[in-house]
Amino acid sequence: MQQTALITGATSGIGKATAQLFAKNNINLIICGRRIEKLQKLQQELSQFTKVHILQFDVRYNDEVKKAINSLPDEFKHIDILINNAGNAHGLDSFQNGNIDDWDAMIDGNVKGLLYVSKAVIPQMVERNNGFILNIGSIAGKDVYPNGNVYCASKFAVNALNKGMRIDLNQHNIRVCAIHPGLVETEFSDVRFKGDTERAKTVYQGYKALQPEDIADIIHFVVTRPYHVNIEDLIVYPTAQASATIVNKNA
Repeated sequence: MQQTALITGATSGIGKATAQLFAKNNINLIICGRRIEKLQKLQQELSQFTKVHILQFDVRYNDEVKKAINSLPDEFKHIDILINNAGNAHGLDSFQNGNIDDWDAMIDGNVKGLLYVSKAVIPQMVERNNGFILNIGSIAGKDVYPNGNVYCASKFAVNALNKGMRIDLNQHNIRVCAIHPGLVETEFSDVRFKGDTERAKTVYQGYKALQPEDIADIIHFVVTRPYHVNIEDLIVYPTAQASATIVNKNA
């Protein structure tokens, strides 16, 4: 039976690469994001491979999440795989110099957004006694680094929520996994540095960072294991990275 995956944050980076790989492997898609033009373009690209439905909403707002999920047509209501990918980083300030608006954006997107989407999708998985939830975390959820404070806290929360989901959903035969990437070359740094493209580029200079396609390949591997196999927690670095703060930029 052909499966259906719902992917948040599907308009760029890891989410987009995952949608592209899933489509080529005959998985029906519900691609979600805030930018309707990008969603429509991706839908057009991927519809040659599989069935694709788009949902435009912001994970930070529970009413938007519920309305979007409830609007799914019958052929997309059965969600086998949930990829909680949407998230953000804003600023790189010391705690004492932090911007409260940045804090709110990270907690609302990275923590509450994951909760809202999961809450909307999980009941059908519980009812069927079957499903797969994959949460995209970060090495920042394992290792706090200077000026990472609230972003790290939000990703530590993802790590904890992933464990909590796995424990609570165990009785319902639902697989739960988190993947925690190190440095991945995406729009992440552009957002963190508020559009300062030149500063963002320096993050990835001097070494080969992970690419979105690398993480998508791992995601596809994880979700296609036999159902009795659950790869529950993965940390993925580029070869040049040894920890959150140690990167060999002369590699």
